[in-house]
Amino acid sequence: MLLQLGTPIMVAQLSQTAMGFVDTLMAGHVSARDLAAVALGNGIWLPVFLALSGVLMATTPMTAQHLGAGNRRAAGAVFQQGFWVALLAGSLAFVSVRNCGWLLEQLNVAPELATLTQAYLRAISWGLPAILLYQLIRSFCEGFGLTRVVMKIGVLGLLCNIPLNYIFIYGKLGLPAMGGVGCGWATSIVMCIMLLAGGFYIWRSPAFTEAAPLGQWQRPSLQATRQFLQLGFPIGVSLLIEVSMFSLIALLLAPRGDITVAAHQITMSFTGLTFMLPLSIALAITIRVGHLTGAKDYPLARRSAFTGVLLALGCALLSCSFMLIFAHNIASLYSPNPVVITLAAQLLTIAAFFQFSDSIQVAAAGALRGYKDTSIPLLLVFVAYWLIGMPAGYVLGLTDWLGPAQGAHGFWYGLVLGLSLGAFLLGTRLLRMTRRYTASLAPA
Repeated sequence: MLLQLGTPIMVAQLSQTAMGFVDTLMAGHVSARDLAAVALGNGIWLPVFLALSGVLMATTPMTAQHLGAGNRRAAGAVFQQGFWVALLAGSLAFVSVRNCGWLLEQLNVAPELATLTQAYLRAISWGLPAILLYQLIRSFCEGFGLTRVVMKIGVLGLLCNIPLNYIFIYGKLGLPAMGGVGCGWATSIVMCIMLLAGGFYIWRSPAFTEAAPLGQWQRPSLQATRQFLQLGFPIGVSLLIEVSMFSLIALLLAPRGDITVAAHQITMSFTGLTFMLPLSIALAITIRVGHLTGAKDYPLARRSAFTGVLLALGCALLSCSFMLIFAHNIASLYSPNPVVITLAAQLLTIAAFFQFSDSIQVAAAGALRGYKDTSIPLLLVFVAYWLIGMPAGYVLGLTDWLGPAQGAHGFWYGLVLGLSLGAFLLGTRLLRMTRRYTASLAPA
């Protein structure tokens, strides 16, 4: 069942991440500066997007548990209240991403690179409200177990992204060549296309007839919004904590020049691609555990959770082996610059070793979301990443406290440490949570 749910999600996630891969690949072949601008821009807009989309991901377990309990009307009400949250989230994302020049100034980014980065961010900001509304639609569909449509829309987005990138980056069909900024315009258009496709499916699909998500429209409810945010806010902050750790590294490395930032972006881009495999399994675990806990089948929910963790570890074994064997070949796909290739290959070798801990932590977090357990995992993630991983990376990368500063290498060693601790803490939390639910069925 997990594979039935997870395989379409995996294709959708890979398609979505492949858009970033294509952006990085095509911008890297324009110049190291264009690649660095995309890297810095991603370091700003992606944390904003993922934090807000994480809030909307609460739609999945809420919908799944209502379906498990046989209450489809309540699932439709979740969608309608989520719409108002998504609308607010889109507005916040648009305004914040367009007004972050001060951050680049504080980080002492070179003026030419800062100007290019801001132009990229202004372009991509137009698509953020659309992609956040699509995230609501996607999470609602996943709550119903309808993951194939998510897969199809993801593939559609990728197929549109490649030609649009080509047109805007290199200046085709009478448009000027925009370089890395063109990635922003292409991505914005793709985000709007995905929203239109998702909206059309919700409108036309008979699967939602009883739930009536577009039926008699509800006004915003303070109580419903509070419940939505109570579950979704910790998910969003947890995602922000993890992704901002990666993104902040790019910003801290910016003063070291285009080469270092480009190599870090290559490593982030490829590890982000491999991360989609365990993440897809984690999303499937959320759906499955949500359905089973709604039906009060706690023993099967426990079995599904740990089966999912084992599947995620299998993915980690494959990705780790591939990265260790082909690190140099992977780096050479992104850039023709031999210095960038050498540094990126070294970082990929380090990154190969946190594939296991990253897979465990994301799978455990997915299972805990199915149990609607999000607040304690948020605290655990904060401790592992920001109190341990990030400070360790900073000390190793930018100070000489424990020896000569190692630059990007030091930060990636810190990531290995933080993710490993996160895997241990979240895995322990999942073990306790499943025991608690299973024990609740024991006769008094």
